[in-house]
Amino acid sequence: MTLIAWTTELGDITVGLERPLFLVVFPVAVALTWVLIFRGATGTAGVRSRRLLFASRLFVALLLVVAAAGPYTVATRQTDGDPRVTLLVDESDSMDVSSSIASKLADDIEAEGVPVTVSTVARGDESALGEALAANLRPGGTVVLVSDGQVTRGRSLASAATLARDLNATVSAVPPTTTETEQYVSLSGPAKTSVGVDNAFLAQVSGVVPDEAEDIEVVLEIDGEEVRRETLPSSGGSIQFTRSFNTTGVHRITASIDSDDEFERNNEFHKSVRVVEPPKILYVSRTSFPFRAYLSELYEVDTADRVPSDLSRYHAVVLQDMNANDVGNVDTLQRFVIDGGGLLVVGGRNSFENGEYDGSSLASMLPVTTGEGASQSTNLVFAIDVSGSAESGMRVQKSVALDALDQLGDDNQVGIVGFNYRAYEVAPLRPIGSNRESTADLIRRLESGGATDIAVGLKGAAQQLGERRGTVILISDGHDRFEDAATVADQLGRSGVRVITIGTGPSPNEQTLREIARASGGNYLRADETNRLRILFGGANRQYAGDGLTIVDQNNFVTAGVELTSNPGNVNDVAIRRGADFLVAADDGTPAVATWRYGLGRVATITSYGADGSLDGLLSRPDSLLLTKSTNYVIGDPERKASGVTDVRDTRVGSPVTVVYRGEARPEDTENVTFSAVSPGVYEATIVPTEQGYQDVLDSAFAVNYPVEYGGFGTSTQLAAAVADTGGSLYSPSDAAEIATSARDNASGVKPVRDDWAIYFVLFAFLVYLSEVLLRRVQVYRGRTQSEGGLI
Repeated sequence: MTLIAWTTELGDITVGLERPLFLVVFPVAVALTWVLIFRGATGTAGVRSRRLLFASRLFVALLLVVAAAGPYTVATRQTDGDPRVTLLVDESDSMDVSSSIASKLADDIEAEGVPVTVSTVARGDESALGEALAANLRPGGTVVLVSDGQVTRGRSLASAATLARDLNATVSAVPPTTTETEQYVSLSGPAKTSVGVDNAFLAQVSGVVPDEAEDIEVVLEIDGEEVRRETLPSSGGSIQFTRSFNTTGVHRITASIDSDDEFERNNEFHKSVRVVEPPKILYVSRTSFPFRAYLSELYEVDTADRVPSDLSRYHAVVLQDMNANDVGNVDTLQRFVIDGGGLLVVGGRNSFENGEYDGSSLASMLPVTTGEGASQSTNLVFAIDVSGSAESGMRVQKSVALDALDQLGDDNQVGIVGFNYRAYEVAPLRPIGSNRESTADLIRRLESGGATDIAVGLKGAAQQLGERRGTVILISDGHDRFEDAATVADQLGRSGVRVITIGTGPSPNEQTLREIARASGGNYLRADETNRLRILFGGANRQYAGDGLTIVDQNNFVTAGVELTSNPGNVNDVAIRRGADFLVAADDGTPAVATWRYGLGRVATITSYGADGSLDGLLSRPDSLLLTKSTNYVIGDPERKASGVTDVRDTRVGSPVTVVYRGEARPEDTENVTFSAVSPGVYEATIVPTEQGYQDVLDSAFAVNYPVEYGGFGTSTQLAAAVADTGGSLYSPSDAAEIATSARDNASGVKPVRDDWAIYFVLFAFLVYLSEVLLRRVQVYRGRTQSEGGLI
């Protein structure tokens, strides 16, 4: 029977009764004992003897009743705990290039006197290490992962580390020693393009080479014909190449290596490129600029001196050096862009600040505003990661924060927030001009410690901004689950606050930091790129001074892989609009290239121009790639206006891929492909390929490559980060004694311990009763009383 418990505090000790209702039995026991001794018992015992017996029996009854009530205490004290080690063993294929250590390690740990539980958490071509880690975590426990840390699906190691911190659990790891050579090849580049357009591709060789090995030869084939053969060092490298296609349809690019290594299936990588007819572009200008001829080499171009009332034939409109009053039918252009069309506005001597753009309908569509091209003052909050995972790089983090602070103009309002698992204000939001040195001194005083919660840091920065718009500059190693932080960043972006992330530490989690920045519409910067903040927030007293065009965001589609060598020398006086992507800056920090989404369409501006009003050196290689990619950006999908079109992406063995068909009628099903209508004129089917190579579907084809498991070998940087986040250690296979000691230390500590006292009350009652009986027997033996007294 379960009864309501009772507790009370006596100093540092909690005293309680688990079944206090049993105490109601005591008055009954008092009455019954009194009746038996004073009324029911016969004999010659005197009143004094009866009273002593009554007291003795009553004390025994009290002890038994209290024992039945379940007495206990809870006190905080040092305990040894229950040390044990959970050994999670990765037996996925990527581990085949390393020595097998798990069995011996488990035996060695148990030899140190600590029990070991061994679980295999990954096999074959799937490594769901984050999921396995999360499932095996216990409060205060020790988990040791024997793995290379290569996660191929499910929860990330960073996410699992966050859960471990919440449970006060420790994650350590024993990365195996690589013993076998394993190299793999991959290809990246556009999936769709148009006839005649130069496309940039990158073939990359990576892997692990424990011993000296011969250089490796890479062969590139396009549609079965060898186009390039190049030798790379055995440690790996990359080959960048460009290719234009003269015929429509799906073209097949294959990169292969001849490597004597563990796995053969990843020695070849396939990529499909769907080439379509050049999209139709309307070029609008009152002057014949060379850019028009450049576009005609790549696309189907019509020329006009004004925007007409019908743009339905075109994928994009290009305006070059146009006065706002001469553009033509701006209402039609606006509807065209809102409905999904593209707009590229190229500056010059007669546009933007000189073309009456300010306040015009045309200006409302652009990612830049006219006038005051220099960066304006704004509200900036530094969110600086001071968690335990940042400790090893804290000196660098302070240096980065101080360097970033130095880039900001005096008119900016700047605040500082430090965060680990909670956020706190370091410096209030205030003008930086008169407070620069005091703010810098507060940054120098920061100390590290605690778990990491980037979402908390962002919330703290948002709280300091209040209702004001501004920018959060997040300085962190990024070792935290990005889902929560990205959600907060997305909310900030919707309220007009963007997040610029700066990666620091020995191994920053760039993927997490990029995702957080992208969610808010901000940028990611490496620790050595803080000078780009001067472009954005330098102001008049710290204005950026470069020697040409500078790429601000290298992660954007337009600027990725672009090399700029020319400097046209002039730029329109514009400023970036809030929510736009600032991609390229002129030598004074003015936005030379910017993009954004307007309705369903895409808009880009190029404001840098030469002395003659043309695009000057931007029309020549390698700079011309910027013009091509800017135009491709505003065009979007070149087949979006077509019917009877099949769209399908490359995939990997075992990974489902969706085939999308746009046409008037549902395609006929085949043995392995069944289409279903998802919207009027749109049909979808799902395919799960089982073999590598190329697979045909309707009028298209796609590439199928090796599983992700064979595209990552050696110890992952994410493994070391997860270990550091939880206060664990990276061990070598010979560190069994250290692992056992760590388990004991983690299990022990000052903890609340409950002690049950019922058995002691019962024993004490028995001793009291026995002592009283023995005492009376002794008295009888000595003749001081008689057994006929009736009380024995």
